[in-house]
Order: sequence, then C-alpha cells, then structure tokens
Amino acid sequence: MSVAASGAGAGAAAAAAAAAEKARKEEEELTKYNSDDLDGWEFKILRSSLGKFKDYKVIKALCEQEAKAGWELVEKFDNYRIRFKRKTEHRKNDRFLDFDPYRVSMGVNKRLVVGIIVAATTLLGIGISLLLAASHR
Repeated sequence: MSVAASGAGAGAAAAAAAAAEKARKEEEELTKYNSDDLDGWEFKILRSSLGKFKDYKVIKALCEQEAKAGWELVEKFDNYRIRFKRKTEHRKNDRFLDFDPYRVSMGVNKRLVVGIIVAATTLLGIGISLLLAASHR
C-alpha cells in the first residue's frame, strides 16, 4: 500500500473520530437536566447512520413504536440522532414488546458505514497511486 493510500485511510478515520466526538459533546451539552428531570427517568439516543430522520413519516412511525415502550420524544438533534426519555416504571412491560426497547440504532450500523468509507477512501488512494505510478513509466 502506498503512503498516499494509507494516509487517505488514516485521514478518513481521523475525520470520523472527530465527528463522533463533536456529536457526543453536543448530546451532552444541548439539553440541560437537573436532578428532578432525571429522577425516575431514563434516556436514550436513537441513531440513523443514513439520515432517515429527515423524513417526517419515519419520525412519526418511530415515535409511535417507541411509545409502546413508554418512550417520549425529547428532541431531534439532526437527521441522524433523536433523543427519547421514559419513566423507569415502563421497564416492567419490556418483555411483552416485539422490539428491543433499548435499541440505539436504526438501519445500517454506524461502524459499518464508517468502515465502508475508510475502505473506499483507502482504495481510492491506492487507485490514484497506481495511476500516478503508471503515468511516470
């Protein structure tokens, strides 16, 4: 593998890590809670690595399903992340649900998407290196 190809893959991985850190910080700081807000409540962030939350119909259907587990929409961060909350007393009914009430992703796994991006960037770098090497012969 050429230096350019490995550098491209490392750059893509670094960019993905920086974006993940920025999102984590935003999630912690965007909504402020005091102890009364937290007592008896639990929270989760549901993620869509393909941005499915841009579609109102998807959000509506998602909220209807999550409501079966007692989850309430708190906020939509962007087309990729939505925060829900529910009273902890709803846990007792989880065994009757036909879905995982603690799921935190919808659709394709984020790690898979990042892996595909890193692999594609690396392959692109290799292809460019090969073309450059061939053109100098």
